[in-house]
Amino acid sequence: MPEVGIQGQEKLKAASVLLVGTGGLGSPAAMYLAAAGVGHIGLLDFDVVDESNLQRQIIHGQSTVGVKKVESARTRLLDINPYIKITTYDVALTSENALEIFAPYDIIADGTDNFPTRYLVNDACTLLGKPNVYASIFRFEGQLSVFDAKNGPCYRCLYSEPPPPGLVPSCAEGGVLGILPGVVGVLQATEVVKLILGAGDSMVGRLLLFDALGMKFRELKLRKDPECVLCGPQPSVTELIDYQQFCGVPANDHEQGSSDTVDSMEITPPQLQDRLKANHLHLVDVREPHEWEICRIDGASLIPLKEIEGRVGELDPDNEIILYCKGGIRSMKALKLLQAQGFSNLKSLRGGISAWSKEVDSTIPQY
Repeated sequence: MPEVGIQGQEKLKAASVLLVGTGGLGSPAAMYLAAAGVGHIGLLDFDVVDESNLQRQIIHGQSTVGVKKVESARTRLLDINPYIKITTYDVALTSENALEIFAPYDIIADGTDNFPTRYLVNDACTLLGKPNVYASIFRFEGQLSVFDAKNGPCYRCLYSEPPPPGLVPSCAEGGVLGILPGVVGVLQATEVVKLILGAGDSMVGRLLLFDALGMKFRELKLRKDPECVLCGPQPSVTELIDYQQFCGVPANDHEQGSSDTVDSMEITPPQLQDRLKANHLHLVDVREPHEWEICRIDGASLIPLKEIEGRVGELDPDNEIILYCKGGIRSMKALKLLQAQGFSNLKSLRGGISAWSKEVDSTIPQY
């Protein structure tokens, strides 16, 4: 291609790109960047491959179920192109390690699925002066932009504050068309390659919206916020902060699994199995109806998280109420909502129905 040539290939070979997340978006982005010859690719993810990931996280396969995602992805990328360097980070991205991890890379590609990490990636990129190739997906819709505060707006210029906790569900909660991250992840890789080559019109100052159901693309113009607390002329955010506190939600790209550490407001699957024998216990499923159709715990009643505040009349505050969801995040949100309504005898199932399937009832399908 005359737009690339030998000089362009040399630019790709000399470039370094960090992919934050090796899931739905990171999978196609990483594979196409490796195939394009990007010389150094960093992979950051602290999750393991699960069978329920495979319909959208195509860098992984049945042979790597249970394997660390960064190692599964590394093996696949080197199979595509053995002449590139892969650096893996099997850690959670935090305010303590972000600047150090980002420092060696030219471009950061954000493929995460939660607000705390999105703000963390944006702020770290802005403080380091690095472009943030951003993408997000939900159900049948995707977004794409490049946030580069040196040449345009940052993520905070678009969203100065995160939405209230529980208002916007994650992909784990709301679902996503498996093909969608393939489309959006490839667009994300395209923007990375264009930035490396210095070719074409980048998405700086533009937000691309994709509607898979309507098969339509729309574009919105983005402007730098002159009062942005991060990239404005008088910034008040000059260092990385506590993003979990800022957003009011855990900074994980997936719902939490079971753990040996149990919060005082949580109950483990074996403990719940014993407690189900109690006469005054109300087990409440706060997932969506389509999830309820897949599987449920016997004896539970369905009250989706978004309806729980309007249906408190169905709950007896004198009874012990156990809440559960898929992995433990939504049930904790529901618990806090009910606490605000005056309920006190509440517990959230640690790890949700996924942990229940693994630890108590293996006939419950994973999804």
